[in-house]
Amino acid sequence: MEELQRKSVTQFHDAKKVPVIAVLDNVRSMHNVGSVFRTADAFLLSSVFLCGYTPVPPHREINKTALGATETVYWKYFSTTAEAVEQLKKDGYEIWAVEQVHDSIMLNEIEWSGDEKLAIIFGNEVHGVEEEILRLCKGSIEIPQSGMKHSLNISVAAGIVCWELVRNLKE
Repeated sequence: MEELQRKSVTQFHDAKKVPVIAVLDNVRSMHNVGSVFRTADAFLLSSVFLCGYTPVPPHREINKTALGATETVYWKYFSTTAEAVEQLKKDGYEIWAVEQVHDSIMLNEIEWSGDEKLAIIFGNEVHGVEEEILRLCKGSIEIPQSGMKHSLNISVAAGIVCWELVRNLKE
């Protein structure tokens, strides 16, 4: 592992984290949950918040895609996403949903210096982010798409959004 410059669990816990929390709003797929954990680990996100009926570790199906990231990434469960958003606002986070809505901002147009703490909400695979939760957000981020479907799997969307945020920090 050393030759690949991978962190040990201890090194991961001690590393400075990117001030971003991925919030999963009623995500039903355990594979998607595991994939988001793996993405959070890859980009050193602060944590993952699991809300509503989103499955929580430990579970064999989550571990299948997380590949150990549930042991490195801090996570917390909330019975509702609104409860998580309320806590995040108290803690000084700016809240954004990833959703295609009127007045959404294209991901490539987001300006973030890394100085502000961000919470990025990813919604249910079929219904997206709940309307009630959208009203609690500063705004919505949309991933530019040109195909017929105009939707992405949540794990893919999380990877794209997190990479774009982290990439901009390194420039």
